[in-house]
Amino acid sequence: MSNIIAIVGRPNVGKSTLFNRLTESRDAIVKEVSGVTRDRIYGKGEWNGYRFSVIDTGGYAMTKEDAFEVEIRRQVELAIDEAGLILFMVDVTTGIIDMDLLVAEILRRSKKKVLVVANKVDTNDRIGLSAEFYSFGLGDVFDLSAANGGGTGDLLDEVVSHLDKNDDDVSEQDGLPRIAVVGRPNVGKSSMINALTNQERNIVTDISGTTRDAIHTRYKAFGQDFLLIDTAGIRKKAKVTEDIEYYSVLRSVRTIENADVCFFMIDAAEGLQKQDLSIYYMIEKNSKGVVVLVNKWDLVEKDQSTMKAFEDQLRKQLAPFNDVPIIFTSTITKQRIHKAVETVMEVFANRTKKIPTSKLNEVMLEIINDNPPPSVKGKYVKIKFVQQLPTHAPAFAFFCNLPQYINDSYARFLENRMREHFNFTGVPLKLFFRKK
Repeated sequence: MSNIIAIVGRPNVGKSTLFNRLTESRDAIVKEVSGVTRDRIYGKGEWNGYRFSVIDTGGYAMTKEDAFEVEIRRQVELAIDEAGLILFMVDVTTGIIDMDLLVAEILRRSKKKVLVVANKVDTNDRIGLSAEFYSFGLGDVFDLSAANGGGTGDLLDEVVSHLDKNDDDVSEQDGLPRIAVVGRPNVGKSSMINALTNQERNIVTDISGTTRDAIHTRYKAFGQDFLLIDTAGIRKKAKVTEDIEYYSVLRSVRTIENADVCFFMIDAAEGLQKQDLSIYYMIEKNSKGVVVLVNKWDLVEKDQSTMKAFEDQLRKQLAPFNDVPIIFTSTITKQRIHKAVETVMEVFANRTKKIPTSKLNEVMLEIINDNPPPSVKGKYVKIKFVQQLPTHAPAFAFFCNLPQYINDSYARFLENRMREHFNFTGVPLKLFFRKK
C-alpha cells in the first residue's frame, strides 16, 4: 500500500484542520465556511518514525451544480483513487446526514482501507456520540478533536500500522528543486501544471481566485524531477476583500520565499501590468531564479516580428534585472511548455552554481584592472580579491581598500561582466564590497 492518506468528507467537518495538525503546518486555509478548500493539497506527516503523505480535499457535495462543486467532486474522486488509506471525516455535532451516506457509499465501492474519524469531540459530553457512525459498515470509528488534538495519537497509531515501511517516496521529495508558478489571477497557472503533468491536477475555471492554497505536484518525466507549486493569483491589496483571499495571497508570497525558481506568468493579451511588476520585484528581492512565461500566446494576432517586439518591450519594462529567459507559451495547445521545463532547470543550475575562487579572480581582476572604479575626491579604490559567499543564492564579496566609494553604476558594471562570463541568466546576483 502506498503511504498516501486522503482526508475526505462533506464540507465543513474539519478536514483542513486535521490536515494542518497531521502535517504540523498551516498549509490549508481553515474557515467555518463550506467550500474553502477546492483543490487537492499535499503535505507530509510523521509518526513514530514513519513518514507519509497527506491529501486534503474539498468537501464532497451534491447540493448545487456550479463549476466549483463539480470540479471539487472530481478532485475528491482522484484523491480516493490515488490514496492507499482514507480518513473519512464526519461531525458528531450533526450526526449522519444524507451527504455522509453518499460519501460512505463511494468509499465502500472504492475497496480502499477506510478509517472513520468522528470529529468535534471537543468536550466530555460528546464522547460516545460517534456510535451511530458504525452503521456505515466501514469499520472502527475514532473520536477526535482536530481543533485541540484530542484523539490524534490513537488515530495515528492506527494509520501507521497500515503503512508500507519500505516506501521512501516521501523522503525522496525533500531534496527536490521547488518550482513555484506565480502571477496575477487567471493567467493560466493551474492550466500550466495540468498541461505539464497530463492530469486534471488543479481546478481550472475562468473565475479569478479559483486556486486558494499552495498546491504541490511532483513532476518526474523526460529526465527531470522537481516539485511544481501552484499558487493563488496575487492581486493588489486594495482589491483583496475576502479574508480567505487574503490568506491565499499570503501563502503565495510564502511560496515565493520558499521556492528555488519561479515560473512568472503573464497574460499575452494584457501585457505586463503594474501588479505583475510587483510580483516580479518580490521574486528578485528574495533572490529566486525566474523564467518569464508569456501565456495565452495562441490568442494574440501576430506576424513574423510580433514576438521580437513583445520581448524587447518586456525587457525594457523588467529593467534593470532583465537577464531572464522569456518563453511564449500556450497551455491550451501545449506550445513550448516542455521548453519551459528545460529552461527552468537550467536556471536552477545557474542559481546553485559554485565558481572556483581561482577562476573568479582570474576573470574579474583582469576586468577590474582594465576598467577600475572611478576615483572619488581624489581617492582611488583598489579591488584586490573576489570570493563567492556560501549562500543559497549567488552572492559575491569584493574585497577592497575603500568599499564605501563603490557606486551603484560600477557595481552594475561588475554584475553585467559576471553574467557575460559565468552565465547567471534568470538569477539575481548580490554583490558586496568589503574592506580588505
